[in-house]
Amino acid sequence: MLIFGRKGPSGFSSSSTAEEVTQGIDGFGLTAIVTGASSGIGTETTRVLALRGVHICPGGCVHVIMAVRNMDSGKKVKESIIKKIPDAKIDIMGLNLSSMSSVRKFASEYNCSGLPLNIFINNAGVLAPPFMESEDKIELQFVTNHLGHFLLTNLLLDNMKKTAYESQKEGRIVIVASEAHRVVYREGIRFDKINDRSSILAYGQSKLANILHAKELSRRLKEGGVDITANSLHPGAIATNLMRYHSFINGLAGWIGKYVCKHIPQGAATTCYVALHPQVKGVSGEYFVDSNIGKPSSLASDAELAKKLWEFSLSLTKAE
Repeated sequence: MLIFGRKGPSGFSSSSTAEEVTQGIDGFGLTAIVTGASSGIGTETTRVLALRGVHICPGGCVHVIMAVRNMDSGKKVKESIIKKIPDAKIDIMGLNLSSMSSVRKFASEYNCSGLPLNIFINNAGVLAPPFMESEDKIELQFVTNHLGHFLLTNLLLDNMKKTAYESQKEGRIVIVASEAHRVVYREGIRFDKINDRSSILAYGQSKLANILHAKELSRRLKEGGVDITANSLHPGAIATNLMRYHSFINGLAGWIGKYVCKHIPQGAATTCYVALHPQVKGVSGEYFVDSNIGKPSSLASDAELAKKLWEFSLSLTKAE
């Protein structure tokens, strides 16, 4: 557990928890989607959003939408949250981000539901699995961590624009990236070799793509005069099941992590801060670390690389 941390301009630090950074904030009247909500910081993010009253009306309306691959796990998480927060309004929807057909199905069902969308948290991810390609023949980390979220964001964007206009409340898109974006190929994104088998560098590539996605999306939203922000963040080093594909490292992280890593409530803090805090109103295209604006790598700040990635992602997802 991290117990030390210098507070930044926001008043928060690496040791701040998700509850602490959202203390006193009432999310009444908001609707949120959290991907990867059935474990780790996704679960904690869902719980804290529920705690802060993120809902649209009494009487059974959707509170927080958990977008999960494993519905059984999602149901267990929902039940555990409801047990502690009886008034929480949570729904579960199936989503496999590595499948473009699953992403399109989720977006279609959500948009047809008539539900608004104020906050979209792109949280789900995989880290350094054995080399695998998705059903769309794309390297698993790139498609799960970036491409699936890219497509889903595009498909839900009209809903978010409509919600922002009708509610007169700022929409927020939050993309969970990582400091691992610095451990990457020399060119940043290997457009001509996206299915590279180097799992660690491929992970860094996917996290770099997260930051570039947020920056280019933010630029486009500002250009269109839309009241929606898009930011990325590093949650911190956290001992979760993200390293489940590497048993030795996972075990070592679990042992050492008690002393040097963030625990999950601290790990979810920056996500919840960017999603809810008034200090972030109007702030867009930034990269946050420990609930403060951070400085990403030069590659992550490359506007031309961001534009190129956008067009490349459109071509892979066959999106408009």
